[in-house]
Amino acid sequence: MQLKGQRALVTGASSGIGDQVARQLAAKGADLVITARREARLETLAEDIRRRYKVEVTVIALDLGEPTAPQQLWDATEGQDRPVDILINNAGFGTQRPFVDIPWEQSLQQLQVNLVSLTELTYRFIRSMKKRGVGYVLNVSSIGAYLPCPQFATYASGKAYVRNFTEALAYELKGTGVRACCLCPGGTATEFSEVAGQSLSKAVAMTMMSSERCARIGLAAMFRGRRNIVSGLFNSLGMFLLRFVPRRLAVWIAAKVLT
Repeated sequence: MQLKGQRALVTGASSGIGDQVARQLAAKGADLVITARREARLETLAEDIRRRYKVEVTVIALDLGEPTAPQQLWDATEGQDRPVDILINNAGFGTQRPFVDIPWEQSLQQLQVNLVSLTELTYRFIRSMKKRGVGYVLNVSSIGAYLPCPQFATYASGKAYVRNFTEALAYELKGTGVRACCLCPGGTATEFSEVAGQSLSKAVAMTMMSSERCARIGLAAMFRGRRNIVSGLFNSLGMFLLRFVPRRLAVWIAAKVLT
C-alpha cells in the first residue's frame, strides 16, 4: 500500500514499536509527525528517515502525561491545516509493583498517557477524518488487556479499556471510510521492561518478538480493516485458550508469569 501524499502522526516514536511504525510508514511514502518526550532521539530518527525515504518528518517533543499535550498536537497539525490521515497511538508505559506501593502521581501520569491522552487524540483526529471520509487509527494495547495482571494492575486494566474502546469505535465507524484497529502485543523487544522495573530472564528475553515484526503485524491489520489483532501465533493461541480458563485461575497464572 503506497501512502505518498498522506500524513501519519506517531506517538511514542522515540523507540520500540513507535520507532518501527514510523519507519514502515515512511517506507510506504507517508510524511510523518513524530512525538515523544526525548527530543534528541526523535531528531536522530527524523534525520535517518528523511535520508532513507525522502519524506517530510516533523518533530514535536512533548509529554503525553501532561493534560494539554493532545491539544498541542492538534494545534500543530490539523490546527495549521496539516491534516493527519493516519493516527498511531503508541505512547504508553507501565510500572511493575503492587498498586498501593506506586506513588499516586506516577499512577495518575500513567493513566493520563495510556488512557486519557489516547482517547482525546482519537476523538480530535477522528472527527476530521470523518469529515474527509477517510482515515486510519491504530491504538496500541497489550495482551494484558485479556486478563487482570497483579503487579501491573492499572496498566493491564488500562489496556483492557483501550481494546474495548477501539473495538466499539470501529463498529461505530462502519460506512464512514475511517478504520480503527487495536494492536495487542505480547512480549516484545522494547524498553518497556526497563522502564517498568521488570526483570526478565535470558530465556524469556530470547522469546521476545522484534518491534519491527510487531509493528508490521499491527499496520497490516489496520490497513486490512481488522478491529483487533494479537501479535504472533503463540500469543493469539494463548489469548484464545484463556476463554476456557476460570477467571480466578487466569489471575493466578498472570501473577506467576509476571513475577
